[in-house]
Amino acid sequence: MTDPPPPPADLSWSALTRPGRRKPGNDDSWLVFASSAGGAETLPARSGHSLRSHDLVFAVSDGMGGGNAGDVASRSLLERMSQIIPETFRAAALGIYPDYLEHLDAAIQDVHRHVNETATLALAWFTPENLYLANVGDSRLYRLREGRLEQISQDHSFAWREWKRGKLSELQYRTHARRSALFEVVGGGYEQLTPHLAASHYAPGDTFLLCTDGLIDGIWERQLAEILASGPPETTSPALLEHAFDNAGLDDTTLIVIAVSRPGEAPPP
Repeated sequence: MTDPPPPPADLSWSALTRPGRRKPGNDDSWLVFASSAGGAETLPARSGHSLRSHDLVFAVSDGMGGGNAGDVASRSLLERMSQIIPETFRAAALGIYPDYLEHLDAAIQDVHRHVNETATLALAWFTPENLYLANVGDSRLYRLREGRLEQISQDHSFAWREWKRGKLSELQYRTHARRSALFEVVGGGYEQLTPHLAASHYAPGDTFLLCTDGLIDGIWERQLAEILASGPPETTSPALLEHAFDNAGLDDTTLIVIAVSRPGEAPPP
């Protein structure tokens, strides 16, 4: 006789964004929403929610068009994702159970065809059973588990690949002349798009971070791990933002910190 599955986890989160010091506006966007058969319910920047009755979706995007065009690109991308993802629930009500990653890929391809300017994306879709993730460009998703930080997204740049293959140090990567040269972006009229898609397990005690590249400009991965481990999302998210701005701050910076806990338990201290 098999044991019953554990009850759905609780998530708590904190999202922040700030324009770069030398910019008149903010081209970044973030979005948190609960997804169900009734559609998408937009959630606030700081809150908590159970996965018992809804999936939870978190996303950040960096608009690359500049000025109003960048802002429109990132915002339109996330709004369109919030319209498409709940279709899985409507399909399930009809007895059709689509593959989550295929549905996520189709959603991104749809957005890609309808966004005129370019943008990056990092998205985390939590269901009661799994985490489904997608990213395009250099917006990132990290997981901190038992003190170990892991980037579970993949940057779409050749410099990043060289770093992860051990051919560059983190310092060499951060100062590489083509670090920001991306071979995959959403929108912009490009014919094809190949997002990074994956399914991953999550567990109580895990902490996740979604962020645009503005955060990475001002913080090293060792420092990311230390700050994420230092407290709950409502304290670690402003600490990360302040640290990044103290050391860089020229680019728009957006992040969402997410903590996973057992039902009724407080998030990780």
